[in-house]
Amino acid sequence: MSNPDGFHKGRGAVSNRNGRYCAATVIPEEDAPRPDPATVFYRETAKSIITRNQSPDVPFDFSINPYRGCEHGCIYCFARPNHAYVDLSPGLDFETRIFCKDNAAERLEARFQQRGYQAAPVTLGTATDPYQPVETSRLITRRLLEVLLRYRHPFSLITKSSLVLRDLDLLEEAAGYGLVNVMISVTTLDNDLKTRLEPRTASGAARLRAVSALTARGIPVGVLMAPVIPWINDGEIESVVERSAEAGAESANFILLRLPLEVAPLFEEWLAVHYPERAQRVLNALRNSRGGKLYDARFGARMRGTGAMAELYGNRFRSACRRAGIQHGGSRELRSDQFSLPNKNRQLGLF
Repeated sequence: MSNPDGFHKGRGAVSNRNGRYCAATVIPEEDAPRPDPATVFYRETAKSIITRNQSPDVPFDFSINPYRGCEHGCIYCFARPNHAYVDLSPGLDFETRIFCKDNAAERLEARFQQRGYQAAPVTLGTATDPYQPVETSRLITRRLLEVLLRYRHPFSLITKSSLVLRDLDLLEEAAGYGLVNVMISVTTLDNDLKTRLEPRTASGAARLRAVSALTARGIPVGVLMAPVIPWINDGEIESVVERSAEAGAESANFILLRLPLEVAPLFEEWLAVHYPERAQRVLNALRNSRGGKLYDARFGARMRGTGAMAELYGNRFRSACRRAGIQHGGSRELRSDQFSLPNKNRQLGLF
C-alpha cells in the first residue's frame, strides 16, 4: 500500500536516499507508486562481537551490538550511516534491512575463554537497540545476557524498549552481584511526536513503567534523553527528568541531536514533511550550537554542542536533576573482580 503524504506509516525515514559510497542515483517518477517497505532479516555470522570504543565522550570502553540496522526507525539515529558500508541506504534500508548476529553469544563466550582476557564493563546497545522488535523471536540479547551472567561479567544496557522487562530474571540476578546498569532512553512523553520521531518504539509512558519495574527488582536504572532537539522536544526537559525520578531513576543525562553524514539530509527531509513551519528554526538552532554547521564531530563538542543554547540546555538539565533529587549523569560503578570461567566456579563449589 502506498502513502501519498510523503512518508510511510511506521517508518522514520522519508526516503531511501543513497549512501555516500553509491555512485548511481535512481529517481522515481513523481506519480510512481511508493509501496510500504517490508522488513527483511539477514543472518550475519560475526567474527568478533566486542568493539573497543575510541571516543572520550562516552563512559564505556567496550560495546556489543547484537543487530545492525534497527526497525525502531528513529530518524535521528547516528548509526544510520553504517548501512552505507554494505551498499544499503541509511534511509529506509536501515530500518527494513536488519542484520542479526545469531552467533553473538558463542563469539562472546569464545572471547571470554581466550588466555589473558581481562574483564571490564561492556555496554549493549550503543549503536542499535538490543531490544528492537525482532529480539522477541531471535533472543540474541537474552543469550548474551546469559553468557555475561554465567561468567560474572559486568555490563550495561541502553534501550528504549519495554521488552527489556522480559529479561528481569537475568537482570535481577546480575544486579545482586553488582554487575549491571540499565539506561532507558526517554526522548519524549508526547505520543504523537514519538510516532513521528521514533515510530516503532514504546511510548514514553511505557518506558517510564519499565524504569519502575526494573527499580522494583533492585536493578539500577538511569534515563537518557537522547537526543534533545531544539524546537521539537527541548520543552520537555524538565518534565522528562521529573517523571523519570518519580519512576525510580537514579540518574539522568542528555545528548544534543547529532547529524553525522547521511543523517543530516534524512533529518531535513523528515522536518520538511512533519514540521515544515519550524524546519528552518530547528536547523538554525542546531547550526548555532555546532559552530555554524549541522554537525561538529570534535570530541568534547559532538555530544553537547557549544554556544549559548547548548549551555542553556546543560544548565536546565542540571537544575532539573537537582530539583528532582537525582544524579546528573554518571552511574553505579560495576564490579569486574568476580569474573571467572564457569568450570572454575563449579570446581570451587566442590570444596
